Amino acid sequence: MSVLFIKIRKFYIVLTGLVSLSFFSQNFDSAQINTQEYQVSETTTLVYPKPRISEIYKKIPKNIVGTVKNTVAKNTYGYSLAALGSTLALLPADPTLIREARKLGEKVGFNADHTYSNLGPLKIIPGDAGSFVYFLGNGTTFILIGTGLATYGLMTNDYRSQSTSMQLLQSILLCGVFSQSLKRITGRESPFETLRQQRKHSEWTFLPSFSGCQKNTSKYDAMPSGHLTTGIAAWVILAENYPEKKWIKPLGFALMGIMSFEMIQSGVHWASDYPIAILLGYLIGKNVVKNAVTKKIKNGIGTTQKKYKFNITASNFYGIQVAGATIDF
Repeated sequence: MSVLFIKIRKFYIVLTGLVSLSFFSQNFDSAQINTQEYQVSETTTLVYPKPRISEIYKKIPKNIVGTVKNTVAKNTYGYSLAALGSTLALLPADPTLIREARKLGEKVGFNADHTYSNLGPLKIIPGDAGSFVYFLGNGTTFILIGTGLATYGLMTNDYRSQSTSMQLLQSILLCGVFSQSLKRITGRESPFETLRQQRKHSEWTFLPSFSGCQKNTSKYDAMPSGHLTTGIAAWVILAENYPEKKWIKPLGFALMGIMSFEMIQSGVHWASDYPIAILLGYLIGKNVVKNAVTKKIKNGIGTTQKKYKFNITASNFYGIQVAGATIDF
């Protein structure tokens, strides 16, 4: 049985439980109102329709199209170019970043390998600090968070919690679609496989065969990082649904930063696997929220366009000229 099949089976074990719980809640009280409103600031109110489990899969095509459109949309295509440019700029520095990250990883007590123990049908108990950090971007982490939100929402009849849990599930599916599609297109070799072959740079096998990917996943699985895509999307969703909780965004992105370092030091990903993953996660999260929540602005209903700051940076890292981009939002 392939690793991919095992992961999918475990995912649906948990998902089935959530579906059953949500289905029960929808039939428990037919007299519930159709929407709930949450005032999150003096000028902004979030409006949630009554959550329905069908929204998880019915909105997936719309969110796929929306995410693709946003990569080339007038107000966001600059970020797509920045992600591509950052990827190209980081490629020469990848071997040095891997080496130096491993040295630092050893100092802080991170192992090069990840170990987990079983909790029921799921292998989710980290065996060390590095494994715990790596697990922060695993889809199971956000399924568990979604389970907690769903449970609270059902117990208190809170539409926001129920909707957020469904948005998290939907984002996991969407991140899988996008990241796995790009992995199967780029076919980039994972760092630990490259190092095992005593090479500095990874091999790229564009459009590798399906059977080849199944037999030796690590040879084609690096670009982009699925963990980072999933993590960014999930934290964007949590922050957008609970904007009054100012700690969510800095906490989430700080954890994703630590996880990104851990994946480099353990040889799971190259640094250049990250820019596109961040872009995808952000766009997926934004689209999922946009199609699930109505933002009511004082004196009108609709969404507001945030202003973003985009900065290009350049530096010399161990004799290698690298460039990057930062987005403030």
